[in-house]
Amino acid sequence: MRQQAQLLLLDRDAIAGLLNADLALDAVTTAFALHARQQGRIFPVVREALATGGVFGIKSGDVASRDLLGFKAAGFWPANRELGGEPHQATVMLFDPATGRPRTILDGNAITTARTAAAGELGLRTLARQDSQSVCVFGAGVQASAQLAAALRALPSLRAAYYVSRSGRPDGSFEARFAALGLAHCTLRHAADADAAVAASDVVITATPARGPLFSAGAVKPGTHINCVGADTRGKRELPDGVLQQAQVIVDDLAQASTLGEMQWAPGIACVQLGDLLNGSADYMRKPEDITVLDMTGLALQDLVLGEALYKAAHLAGAGLSIPWPW
Repeated sequence: MRQQAQLLLLDRDAIAGLLNADLALDAVTTAFALHARQQGRIFPVVREALATGGVFGIKSGDVASRDLLGFKAAGFWPANRELGGEPHQATVMLFDPATGRPRTILDGNAITTARTAAAGELGLRTLARQDSQSVCVFGAGVQASAQLAAALRALPSLRAAYYVSRSGRPDGSFEARFAALGLAHCTLRHAADADAAVAASDVVITATPARGPLFSAGAVKPGTHINCVGADTRGKRELPDGVLQQAQVIVDDLAQASTLGEMQWAPGIACVQLGDLLNGSADYMRKPEDITVLDMTGLALQDLVLGEALYKAAHLAGAGLSIPWPW
């Protein structure tokens, strides 16, 4: 059988026919549960700057009970914008843990976008005020669009959405992606004044590659929930000093948040892991005036569990390209 082994390739178009928001949310919820029960391991993260101006990283792990082992090689290449391409690039690979034989290679961009949006959605369902009326999104890229769509799924009470772009000008592509959602009950407006947009919002989502604060701490009103998506590398930050100190802080993983996320700028701040809240091993009851922050650095388990779900779905659908891979 070694000589008849196959490797399944799932590119962007193959994954597009298999992936949806519900599948991603189920996978991410499972990943958080595995993490909380210590049934899935997260290996040390590689995250290094390159001479080309990009950043390259590897997130990996395993889940012995699911026969699951793999990694995501990913990073950020800002110069891709000049080529008309996406600056975020990622590839996921799953292996047979018994033999080390590769099972599948998947387009990691689609997986990263979907699983990060699903984590944001889960955070909003768990932590935000369910009567929230307004949201402010920092960023106008693919992930910012995905996070806004996730927020509208999680909080159907939202009626106003503001976005702050890197250029400071309205972004036609971002607005077109919002319009494609077909949600008449929520209006989108570009915000030239970041602090004013934050002050007017019940939910704030930061999805940028920033290395400095995006708004003032005083703009955050009581009762606000903040999903922090962009800080996933040493030196990156989106929040100003003072926000974490006055907030209830929740992280996806304590070790990663402390070294790569917003928590790197506030060592020693008390926090709990989202998975522990979801499985009941930690308690938090939101008060209406609480400011809450979810520090999202992205778990390898999210990539692996979603990759596994897509691999199984592809087999059932006959999707992807299977090539000989004798070992």
